[in-house]
Amino acid sequence: MSASLQLQSSYQMSPRQDILKTTAFFIWPEKPRDMFVLITRIALLVCLFTSVTLVLYVSFSNRPNPFARFTSLNRKIESEPTQHQPPDNAPTNISHLLFGIGASAKTWKERRAVCSLWWDVESTRGFFWLDEKPDEDGNVDGYDTGAGIPLPYRVSGSEWTRFKYSSSRYAVRIARIIWESFHLKLPNVRWFVMGDDDTVFFTHNLVSVLARYDHREMWYIGGNSESVEQNEMHAYDMAFGGGGFAVSYPLAEKLVKVLDGCLERYFYFYGSDQRIWACISEIGVPLTTEPGFHQFDIRGDPYGLLAAHPMAPLVSLHHLDALIPIFPNKTRLESLKTLIQAYRVDPGRILQQSFCYDSKRKWSFVISWGYTVQIYPWFVTAFDLHKPLLTFKTWRTWKNGPFTFNTRPMPADPCEWPVVCFLDQVEEVGMSGTRTRYKFAMSEKACNKADYAPVMAVKSITVSSMKMAPDYWQKAPHRQCCEIMDRGSIKSGNMRIRIRNCRQSETTTI
Repeated sequence: MSASLQLQSSYQMSPRQDILKTTAFFIWPEKPRDMFVLITRIALLVCLFTSVTLVLYVSFSNRPNPFARFTSLNRKIESEPTQHQPPDNAPTNISHLLFGIGASAKTWKERRAVCSLWWDVESTRGFFWLDEKPDEDGNVDGYDTGAGIPLPYRVSGSEWTRFKYSSSRYAVRIARIIWESFHLKLPNVRWFVMGDDDTVFFTHNLVSVLARYDHREMWYIGGNSESVEQNEMHAYDMAFGGGGFAVSYPLAEKLVKVLDGCLERYFYFYGSDQRIWACISEIGVPLTTEPGFHQFDIRGDPYGLLAAHPMAPLVSLHHLDALIPIFPNKTRLESLKTLIQAYRVDPGRILQQSFCYDSKRKWSFVISWGYTVQIYPWFVTAFDLHKPLLTFKTWRTWKNGPFTFNTRPMPADPCEWPVVCFLDQVEEVGMSGTRTRYKFAMSEKACNKADYAPVMAVKSITVSSMKMAPDYWQKAPHRQCCEIMDRGSIKSGNMRIRIRNCRQSETTTI
């Protein structure tokens, strides 16, 4: 036992030896790992010393607090919530859009009434840009009630007159609206939206479309013409200005720096939208097409196109003053009021199609919500029903095409036409439901065949549905289904149909 104690004591160091070994570690560590530990300890000691020194300096120094100006700024922002800027990644809303609408003093009286149907003075930002101050007599500045609500307008600056042109002088002024809008330096603008004074925007749907894109990147969003001849004459990859287009802030910032040079280079173009497109092409940003923008380069009756709207939110309509009113026995203004009334009840659903069948009677139903219902007294496949009836002509030559989409011919025989009902009434049901009624529209030509008699007994159709979910158009598009209610019974000339989500294994099949 004494031997083991002697051996253990031989391994113990004296205090002097322990101090010498610790000192040696700080002067020259024996191992690389010890060097790393030493450097880490020294760094921690330096940080601790610096932090303590800074705290003591700030606490006891007579100089102003170096962070005082940031503290006072934060307090000012907290005390003035109305000036608080939302985070840049907050969801896009109507306040982030700045409209620049090309207008003319000569047409201001007539078109102001249409513009007032879609412009919300409480939420819409932007201006109607006129070539001169409108005539103040005749209730132009007084805004008589028949002409609509007061609308904000500005007169374009005279700088545009210095640019040369070959055909349309006013196209230069309209092209520079985005320049003038940008240099207003209004806060919190993410998108610049351009259009004409005969463009009808559906702003709620426009916001839902733009919200899908990152406004911090360069985007050029719109649609081209429905008529192939117009696209061939101008461009397929250009956003037609009448249907409207949107430019994100970063793209607008770059565009306005080179716009004047583009106007000089492309003076031979006809339209303002061509000039903007050519300039954006130089920047290198392509057009992103959205099918809800409608240039409406068509003539005649737009019914077929409206009754078979693409599976996308309705964003804009154009050239309505050159077309037959969209509702029978109503003026153009009355027709738009009726359509917009339904749109305000359920914005995302307006003009969206649903198909269903009465298997007992072998009838086919097509609902274009908020506008029309068609009844075919025979089975028609969904493949055919989604294509527009050719009730319209091309814009320039008044021909039956070609168009940029497939169509169905409109038969000459009225016995091959569907029975058509138009929107008569729309109402909300509770907080999340809607009910619309569509009344039969008498045609000048009617079918007298016996198999048409039962369907002619239908005088109206009531359609019930839930409102579109706010994020419906943020997901992959999917047409909703519908079903005949009450086993297809016709009560007092009325049938009931319900629109709903399709079941998991459900298809629209005859």
